[in-house]
Order: sequence, then C-alpha cells, then structure tokens
Amino acid sequence: MAKMLGVLFYPLFVPTYGMAVFCYAFSLHMQPLAPVWISVAVAGTFFLTGLLPLTAIWLLMRKGEVTDLQIEDPKERTIPYLYAVLGFAFWNYLVIRILHAPDFLSFVAIGATVAIAVVAWINRFWKISAHLTGMGGLTGGLMSYCLYIGAVPTWGTVLLWFGLSWAVMLARLRLNAHTPLQVCAGWLLGITTTFIPYCIFVYAV
Repeated sequence: MAKMLGVLFYPLFVPTYGMAVFCYAFSLHMQPLAPVWISVAVAGTFFLTGLLPLTAIWLLMRKGEVTDLQIEDPKERTIPYLYAVLGFAFWNYLVIRILHAPDFLSFVAIGATVAIAVVAWINRFWKISAHLTGMGGLTGGLMSYCLYIGAVPTWGTVLLWFGLSWAVMLARLRLNAHTPLQVCAGWLLGITTTFIPYCIFVYAV
C-alpha cells in the first residue's frame, strides 16, 4: 500500500490531478469551461510537468545515472530536478500566457515551480520530501481556489485534502524514504509557496 501511494501521488503527477480538479470544480461552481480549454489545460499540464520530466528520468536511467524512478539516492536527484523545473517553467507559460487562467491558478503554478526549485537546492545537502512538497502544493492550490471563489470548504473536503497528505506522509515514512522532519518540511514548503502568496495578493493588494 505504501509503494502504491508513492507511485499514485508521484510528485510529477500531482499538478495534473490539481488541474483536473480545478476544471471540474470551476465548471461546477462558476461557469462551464470549454472542452477545448479543459483538454489543453489537463493534457498540457500532464505533458509539461509529468511526461517531459519523466522522459528525462527514463533517459538518465538508461544511461545509468539514475537507479530507479523514485530516485531515492539524493545524489542522483539534481539533474532530474533541473529538468522538472524546466518543464514547470513552460507550464507557467501555458497557464499564464496561453490559457489566461484565473489569477489564483497563475500564483499556484508559479509557486509550484518555486517549490521544485527550492527542493532541488535543498536536496544538495538534505533529503527533503518531494512527495510531500507536491501534496502540500496540491492542498495549497485547492485552498487558493476556495479563496478565489469565496467558498468555505466542507469538513469532509478538508479531511479528504489533509487525509491524503497524511496517508502519503505515512507511506514515505513506512518505506524509510524520509524522516518525519523531512516529510513535514516538504509539506510546509508546498503549501507555503502555493497558498501564502495568493493570500497576500488578495488581502494586501
């Protein structure tokens, strides 16, 4: 179960989940989104933040520079992270310039890119959890969406968001992939970069 959660919520898959949830929620609560917009948003997110970095990791595995998909060895993570940052940067261009997404989504995309870059830097001397950074980013993105539409999430929704993060956290600890401090730091980094900047924008600007 721990391994399954690690694969299901692999950091490079989480942005696609978030974009799909946004498209569904926005169409449900605000106004229907055009099918073409949804297709470009979800497919583009998967390609730029998922498939592109994963292809780079696969090529590095073929060359013997990376031993496995999870990249458990911190020494092997720097180059894959740089490819991920590049993919996320192109994703920002897609979200902001091509899709003209709502401002909260632009903040989330930029924040997620910053989070990946920070993880890449921290990983040089400390193995912060990328899985929990992704889950924190997903939670922060969903909270930003609620702030954007002026809605208060139900207790069930809140428990689902934080419950998934808690499950992934326990999974990473169960696999001895991280220490408790590393997973907590990753989650806090993710939610801080994707939620706090938009809060400041809304209430201060």
